[in-house]
Amino acid sequence: MLSAMTPSKKSKPFSMIREFHLADWFTLANAVCGTGALFSVMTYLQTMDVRHVYYACGMVVAALVFDVLDGRIARWRQQTSILGRELDSLADVISFGVAPAVIAYGCGMQGFFDRIVLVGFVACGVSRLARYNVTAEELSDSGGKVKYFEGTPIPSSVLLVALMLAAAWQGALHDSLWFGEVRFAGFTLHPLVLVFAVSGSLMVSRIRFPKF
Repeated sequence: MLSAMTPSKKSKPFSMIREFHLADWFTLANAVCGTGALFSVMTYLQTMDVRHVYYACGMVVAALVFDVLDGRIARWRQQTSILGRELDSLADVISFGVAPAVIAYGCGMQGFFDRIVLVGFVACGVSRLARYNVTAEELSDSGGKVKYFEGTPIPSSVLLVALMLAAAWQGALHDSLWFGEVRFAGFTLHPLVLVFAVSGSLMVSRIRFPKF
């Protein structure tokens, strides 16, 4: 009875990994960098050593490099797949959605309203990627290349990371954050967090941005 229920392919535990193309490994490197950024922020919150903020921001930039390379390699080798597209979206959520939001939190945007904005930013990024996945074929030309984006692509959040890096470099963290803080109904909002609200809104907009 047990032998009948045992999967016939149990002797191939790494069969999925064998299906990975070269570009997929670069996509995984993107996800690894994003996860490393999260760990760096946690280390910063434990030690308050600002170097870990630099490391976190640097890891997001490295993730962007891998994100660009995986697309170029996939086109060069003409090896694209649904698996690769889903991997890319999941990696992007970590590196360009969750990681920038956590970096902002680590830098001092920890008020109640800040958290709402940062959660909204991540939700917009996830929604943007989901919309892209279901409309990619419609937006593609005869060669399979996407002609334009609807809404800003989620890797554009690297600009927000650059802003956080500049703030950290100038010591503008926590109580010294640019633009200070606002108290409303007993809760705190740091006006600087509104750049994340703008970025999230642009991601889910219908504005067309050409793809170069």
